[in-house]
Amino acid sequence: MSFRLSVLDQSPIRQGGSAADAIAETITLAQECEALGYARFWVAEHHNSNAFAGTCPEVLIPAIANATRRIRVGSGGVMLSHYAPLKVAEQFRMLETLHPGRIDLGLGRAPGSDQRTSMALQAGPQAYSIDVFPQLVNLVKGFLEDAGGIAPFPADHPYRGIHAMPRGAGMPEMWLLGSGVHSAIYAAELGLAYAHAQFINADGGPEAAAAYRERFKPSAQCPEARIALAVFALCAETQIEAERLAATRNLWVLRLLTGQGGAFPRLEEALSYPYTENDRAIIQRAAERGVVGDPEQCRAKLEALAQSYGAEELVIVTITYDFADRLRSYQLLAEAMGLPAA
Repeated sequence: MSFRLSVLDQSPIRQGGSAADAIAETITLAQECEALGYARFWVAEHHNSNAFAGTCPEVLIPAIANATRRIRVGSGGVMLSHYAPLKVAEQFRMLETLHPGRIDLGLGRAPGSDQRTSMALQAGPQAYSIDVFPQLVNLVKGFLEDAGGIAPFPADHPYRGIHAMPRGAGMPEMWLLGSGVHSAIYAAELGLAYAHAQFINADGGPEAAAAYRERFKPSAQCPEARIALAVFALCAETQIEAERLAATRNLWVLRLLTGQGGAFPRLEEALSYPYTENDRAIIQRAAERGVVGDPEQCRAKLEALAQSYGAEELVIVTITYDFADRLRSYQLLAEAMGLPAA
């Protein structure tokens, strides 16, 4: 295997379960994935959601880091449009100080919410325009580099002398997240590692990765282009069982795309749901972005995806109704991909 394997967990809430259950399962999953040999464990940011419990990665990350010892822990990602760059830099400087050499900061430009919720998250009367996202990322980068002593702001910069505390050696590893060519180009121009959300959008993904590599400008933090690919994958002992377990997420995706949303349905409900031909077409299009099968099938498909993107790392997203099935999927993938168990 020529690439690393990592985890993105969204803290899914199942019908009959609670948000507290989802957070507890995320922490347990991080411990288990560390033992299995996964490289990093990222948590997502969603707001006002009945499906996902993770609202604030900066709070969940230290809980996971305290419960583990080796695995890198980070955000997949912080939705920067809601926050001041200095505050984000301070939060992750503190995390890096508490857990040196283990913290990742993934930044995204999506709101992670509906429009009304996004408005409620605003600190002031006006939200950041989507057009200023690259400048916001660059400010976070500048504050972190200044605090780590890599490259302070130039003398004429308006924020020269303002430091993200606590200062000190080392800094979080920065990634820019995206699902299209714009974010890939931003990452390239800013000299950042790029994580492509293939589980959200597979259209034009390899082209976005190619554009990133072509336009990449080396930086002190990231001297070479780095691409990670976030993929939905569900592995079971047999293809039939994997496809059966995937029914929960399939029904949830159908409801999400048709304006219903909600928690993740029970497997029995998903298997007996009266799907129409149009429903099945919607599910099929969504399923084409993921990898579902037995260990050998998953390994072959994941390796092919990594090669098509030129990715050095795969970040696996897995959702099932029962936590035991989710954990088993990560175990089977680790075995199939030959991860060195801790």
